Order: sequence, then structure tokens, then C-alpha cells
Amino acid sequence: MAYQFEFGVIADYLPVLGKGLALTGLLTLVGATLGVALGIGCAWVRTQGPRWLRPVAAGYVELFRNTPFLVQLFFIFFGLPAAGVQLGEFSAAALAMVVNLGAYSGEIIRAGIEATPRGQWEAGASLAMTRLQIFRHVVLVPALQRIWPALSSQIVIVMLGSAVCSQIAAEELTFAANFIQSRSFRAFEVYIVVTGIYLALSVLLRQLLRGVGGLMFPRRRAAR
Repeated sequence: MAYQFEFGVIADYLPVLGKGLALTGLLTLVGATLGVALGIGCAWVRTQGPRWLRPVAAGYVELFRNTPFLVQLFFIFFGLPAAGVQLGEFSAAALAMVVNLGAYSGEIIRAGIEATPRGQWEAGASLAMTRLQIFRHVVLVPALQRIWPALSSQIVIVMLGSAVCSQIAAEELTFAANFIQSRSFRAFEVYIVVTGIYLALSVLLRQLLRGVGGLMFPRRRAAR
């Protein structure tokens, strides 16, 4: 018997999809904003920070870049309560995305910082600026400009990785898809639609980040 497609059944669950899409967007916003901020801090520690703190930052980066995101998520959601730290589904998912992106973005940003010509550091020092002031006003923005495409790609990867958060019952897009197919028994149609949504999200997020880069680095945009 030929398979009968029934995409119309998904229309009955549009509010569920909408809720999942909204949570995916919120997780991405929180994860990207705080994760990049954490990455900047980590990159500063590893390049200009106190020597005693550098091994701590390096250990953090190696830990989260060399373990599966799912394991990190499970540790935060299921493991931390054993230490007395209780987190809800959204908080655990957001924290996992932040620390994961922080580790990857820290290495990406560090590469941009290390590509900064030594003369820029010396110019800042000649103006009696502190190392932190030089990092903030002289080095950071050009470094971000160099690595913005790579950083944007990593943010998109983290957004797609948010699908794993359905494993702890965070009601994001994949959780919504699982819920709908369990009620409608139309797995093919549901996952085709959700695949299309993730594809559209990836394209839109890349365009948004490209626009943000154009606003942050106007000289680069003009050069194009």
C-alpha cells in the first residue's frame, strides 16, 4: 500500500511548534550572548590574564571541547543535584549551551588575539594604557573582526545542538516534534517539517550574524 502523506495534521499542532521554536530561539540568544562573553573572558585569561589562572582556563577549554555535549548536559541536569544544585530544564539547557560555546569561542577568539600585530600592543603601552585597557580598546575589536565568520558558524552549531536538550524535557523544537509525532503517528511529515524549520533557522541566523558583523565592523563592510 502506497504511503499517504498528511501534512495537514501538523496544522493542529502549530501552537506546540510555535512554543518549541520560541524556546529554541531563546536558548540560542542566551547561549550565544553569555557563551561569547565567557569566551572573551577565557581568551583574555589565556593570553593576558594572571599566570596562575591560565591553567584553569586551559583545563576548562579542554574539558568542554573534548567531551560530548550530551554528557555535559546530563551532568548539569542530573549530576549537579547530587551536589545540592537544582536546575530546571531551561536553566540546565541554557547553562550547558553557555559553557559549551564559551569553550569553543574562547579558542576561536584567542586565535584572533594572537594574530594581532605586536606593534598594536606596544602602541597601547606607549600611551600608558594598562594591559586590560589595551585588550579592550585596541585588540579585542580587530580580533573579533578577524574571526567573526568562524564564531558565527560556531553559534549556528550550538543552535542546532539545542535539539539535544529535548533529552532533559526542555520543550524546544525537537521536543515539540517528538510530542507531535507521538500523538499523530505521522513521524515522516513531522520530521520533514521540523528539518525544514531548522534549515530556515540556520540560514536566518547566519544572515542575522552577518548583519551584526556589518554593524560592529563597518570598515570591513565598506571594504566589500
